[in-house]
Amino acid sequence: MKIDLEKYGLSPRFRQEATMHEGFFLARVCEQHRDLYKVIGEHGEYWATVSGKLAYNAADSADFPAVGDWVMTDRADDRAGNAIISHILRRRSVFARRAAGTANATQIVAANIDTVFICMALNADFNLRRLERYLTVALDSMAAAVIVLTKADLCPDPAARLAEVAAVGAGAAVVVCSGKDESGCRELLPYLGAGKTIAFIGSSGVGKSTLINRLLGRELLATNETRGDDKGRHTTTHRQLLLLPGGGIVIDTPGMRELQLDRGDLAGSFEDIEELAAKCRYKDCSHTGEPGCEVLSAIQAGLLSPERFANFAKLRKELGYEGLNSRQLEQEKIKRMFGGLGEMKQAMHYAKNKRKR
Repeated sequence: MKIDLEKYGLSPRFRQEATMHEGFFLARVCEQHRDLYKVIGEHGEYWATVSGKLAYNAADSADFPAVGDWVMTDRADDRAGNAIISHILRRRSVFARRAAGTANATQIVAANIDTVFICMALNADFNLRRLERYLTVALDSMAAAVIVLTKADLCPDPAARLAEVAAVGAGAAVVVCSGKDESGCRELLPYLGAGKTIAFIGSSGVGKSTLINRLLGRELLATNETRGDDKGRHTTTHRQLLLLPGGGIVIDTPGMRELQLDRGDLAGSFEDIEELAAKCRYKDCSHTGEPGCEVLSAIQAGLLSPERFANFAKLRKELGYEGLNSRQLEQEKIKRMFGGLGEMKQAMHYAKNKRKR
């Protein structure tokens, strides 16, 4: 039986790019286990490894396949041994972080996603500064961001928490879920649908697997009860892509003890601070004591939380964005996505010519 890959998110853009690789088979990465990948193609699931050429040309782990990637393999099954992944099709969105324990390596958490569900529990896990960090990465991913607040039944005052989230949420939609009913899950449904890919991101034990099980309609993913310290236990051990019975695809990811920034959109996640900074007397204002600093004035007037500004400064330093203006930041983003302005123009030129044919 032939599988309809459009249910797994295949779009005309990826189908068109795949025609550049004659003699190879199109598939999507649905699981990753170190150097071994499970992919789904038109004839079903099969195991694959990367080609020697792809591995040799990889600058770091970001150049290897990740869950959600569309890839080209040398065969359509693994009956004669693992297939070989020779090409990764150009990603249209990516949620990435700096790999733990390294200085520069980038780790792709999920690729080609439509929406990032940033999951945070309303119990002891609640942390606004961590939410700002996740939003900074999510808004840079080229996917939409939705804040999913879990375990509302364990929070004495959900409304107060919701107001705090709204103040730092950068305009992202917010959904509140409880482990005792399915009302919150129903609010997630508008973001799902045929061909749509959703990535569940968050700390260990916030209830991602529980939510996905409810969307699947069965207990596929292992879950654990909340510990005595009011924090959940981590259960997911590897990234995996799952097809929902009602349409749409979810990517479950292991909980993160920390999210080290490799890239981010501070202008989007801290738009209020960026707007204040634009009104400062000096364009290169460091917001540490210069006269006419609108940021410090807002803090003194109680209009801006000093904790929020401190986190902004911390993330800006972590990203290496100190001293860069908005144009330079945009050029940095283009460089990450296309390798540079020239490469971006080449990609646009190629797409334009393909449409004319």
